[in-house]
Amino acid sequence: MLVAGAERRGRHGSRTRRTGPGRAHWPVPSFDVATKPRRSVLTPGILLLVIALAVVGYFVLRQGKPLLTGSGCQAGRGVAAITLDPEQAEIASTIAGVAHQRSMPSHAVMVAYAAALQESKLHNLGYGDRDSVGVFQQRPSEGWGPAWRLKDPVYASTRFFQALATVPGYRHKPVYRAAQAVQHSADGLAYVQYQPLATDLAADFTGNNAHAVWCWSASPGPARAKLTAARRGLAHAFGPVSSRQAATPGDAPAMLVRVPRPALGWAVAAWLVTHATSYGIHEVRYDGYRWRRSSGNSGWTAGKGPERPDLVLAS
Repeated sequence: MLVAGAERRGRHGSRTRRTGPGRAHWPVPSFDVATKPRRSVLTPGILLLVIALAVVGYFVLRQGKPLLTGSGCQAGRGVAAITLDPEQAEIASTIAGVAHQRSMPSHAVMVAYAAALQESKLHNLGYGDRDSVGVFQQRPSEGWGPAWRLKDPVYASTRFFQALATVPGYRHKPVYRAAQAVQHSADGLAYVQYQPLATDLAADFTGNNAHAVWCWSASPGPARAKLTAARRGLAHAFGPVSSRQAATPGDAPAMLVRVPRPALGWAVAAWLVTHATSYGIHEVRYDGYRWRRSSGNSGWTAGKGPERPDLVLAS
């Protein structure tokens, strides 16, 4: 599915007022979004047309082959491939990181993705309906926090998960109902369309699907990896992680991240790959696989030899 190429403008047509943390609201993939909620009566013919377009759009996007030119990212493989633009991929990996930091289950990540897709198409918007800002289009005037902080995807995701955790039985609610319980949108059913996509993204970005996320870039990025900044960024999203910089004679400096289990290792690897251009990372290795920015459109390839399953390496 192609989620990239969204024209960023405020909110979608079904956008509605939120009433503070614990209210529901939703995002969409690459379609235009109105900035003001409107009341209208749909005739049966128009309603059927809207539903048909949504279904066709979903399958075209879901099964469309990724355009491996310019810059972009992919989650999943084959017919399950989802193409994202670089910002969407960075935000998706950040949401997964914050979920790890707050010990939130995979279901919570699905809910967050469905909400972010409906609200901002996984973009960090500096504007929206009224005073809404950020990935989840949270409103400072309704208690979500200062606008400048809500523009930080880590903070916005943290506030979203904090609100979701207060929803009784959210782990057992359908994704769209849990999202609505947080965002309190006018039409909670709008989140339904993103449940399948959110489910797939959650499996890829939380590391349950190994070597499932990779990126390619037309931008050269920094010539030298900014590993200290990358370590800070990783800790900001994932919380305390055991990482250090190391270098052996003849090799470029590297960043080593210790991970206690494979799923976390692949989630960390996805974060490093999706942020590679920002931090000048040229290569990421984990569990016998390697991703290189110079050949990013090739995805993850098997390395020359086995690598430790408890260490992710970036250089």
